[in-house]
Amino acid sequence: MFTSELYTGRPEDDYPVLNRQLQALIADEPNLIANLANASALLWQGLQDINWAGFYLMDEERNQLVLGPFQGLPACVRIPLGKGVCGTAAAQQRTELVADVHAFPGHIACDARSRSEIVVPMVKNGKLIGVLDIDSPVLNRFSDIDQQWLEQMVAAIVEQV
Repeated sequence: MFTSELYTGRPEDDYPVLNRQLQALIADEPNLIANLANASALLWQGLQDINWAGFYLMDEERNQLVLGPFQGLPACVRIPLGKGVCGTAAAQQRTELVADVHAFPGHIACDARSRSEIVVPMVKNGKLIGVLDIDSPVLNRFSDIDQQWLEQMVAAIVEQV
């Protein structure tokens, strides 16, 4: 059974708790979709000042990302590799931390309220599985601390696949 924690709003306090919760949620569960669904719900509940948290999965047949489990408003269903923040992170297989999405060339606006974004690629043995995408209505919402912890959390999820 999952019990909700009280979060402080301070990343240095909240991420260790979120990471422990994620580890407990995905332990011994090999199903990727189940783990992504729980991870998106956990991040949605635990992070402040976000308006979307979820995953896009690699569709190798079409060579693009397709919407996976998420929390927030309905989203763009397909994103070509190299397009927008998600497609760029996926194509380059590196985290994109964007302070102002409106300044990002080719930004894809699924939710007009989004102002900043972080996208962490999910890669196993050099193969792209998908990306974690988190949006915020606040400019410059995400920091290096967010990036460090979210990369650790994505690595834990990928390890289960």
